[in-house]
Amino acid sequence: MDARTETVVEEPRNRASSPEPQWPQVEPTDDAELERYLRQQLRPEHLPEQALGRMETLALQLARIQHASPLIFDQVRLDQPQLLVFAGDHGIADEGVSLSEQGLTRQRVLHMLQGTSLVNSLAEQQGFNLTVVDAGVASHILLPDDAPSQVPLLLRKIGYGTRNMVLGPAMSVPQAIAALNAGMDVVKHLPGNVLALGDVGVANTSCAALLLSRLCGVPLSDACGVGAGPDEVWLKHKLEKLFAAASRHRKAVKPLDALAAMGGFEIAMMAGAMLQAASERRVVLVDGFVAGAAALVARGLVPAVADYLVFAHRSADPGHRLLLIHLQAQPLLDMELRMGQGVGTLLAWPLLQAAQRLLAH
Repeated sequence: MDARTETVVEEPRNRASSPEPQWPQVEPTDDAELERYLRQQLRPEHLPEQALGRMETLALQLARIQHASPLIFDQVRLDQPQLLVFAGDHGIADEGVSLSEQGLTRQRVLHMLQGTSLVNSLAEQQGFNLTVVDAGVASHILLPDDAPSQVPLLLRKIGYGTRNMVLGPAMSVPQAIAALNAGMDVVKHLPGNVLALGDVGVANTSCAALLLSRLCGVPLSDACGVGAGPDEVWLKHKLEKLFAAASRHRKAVKPLDALAAMGGFEIAMMAGAMLQAASERRVVLVDGFVAGAAALVARGLVPAVADYLVFAHRSADPGHRLLLIHLQAQPLLDMELRMGQGVGTLLAWPLLQAAQRLLAH
């Protein structure tokens, strides 16, 4: 496909005739025998039970994901790790819920494509293949002819940003399904057995807060953190707009309906990527608050997907902390990060390598 050509998915005219979506089958990883054996093997001599703490838990999760034999733990591999960064814009940005201009989404994508972003440096250091996916940026993404892209850009644009969810649904249900399927399709064509997921999109933390509130019953005032704006007047304005959106879509309570009403194209594609990766027994490294909201949706659609998710870090956003508590997930790091783009997954990657090393030796 020409990198200068972008396709927008059109909505079906007759939604009533659309077939029910079919999600990939995901096998749960529970294995009591494997767990008992592994815990015995990982207990260092003359040291107390669970001396390795949560490293033991992480190693066990890797072994279960790859369905390792209790007798051959060195068969567990972390091969060709991939980092997917999904980018999308949000109509609710028109309501002033973000201090950043919407054009910053496109600018950040361009920096990644040019190889000048922080995530480029970390991905190279950690041996990840980085791919950027245009899920729904509000404008075309074009690089100058004399500045070729340093990383692949996949054009999977569902629309030029979502609609303003204060006025109506962010996207239609068919669009949400198309985005989920697009995320699944991207993963199908990637090698390796490790997938890290990041995001970029102005106002996407507003979507994450709304999804957390709706799918987990968290009060919206708690789900909506200060983010990048410490000003109380601005925060009050943001909350008013999010409450308006939540009220308008109060009937959207199922995961797919909530995603369509209050989510984003990049969130939907991340959720689809999680479903596909889990169905292929890949390890899925989840970044911050927005990727965590995608995990809520994916788990709501296929509960077994949770077995494959490794939460890289706990961000400084209060909503992210509440989301992890609801998921009963222990993140690997707590570095008080305030950025997405998969940076947290790359910082956590050495811990997965250490866990694999423990299994092998």
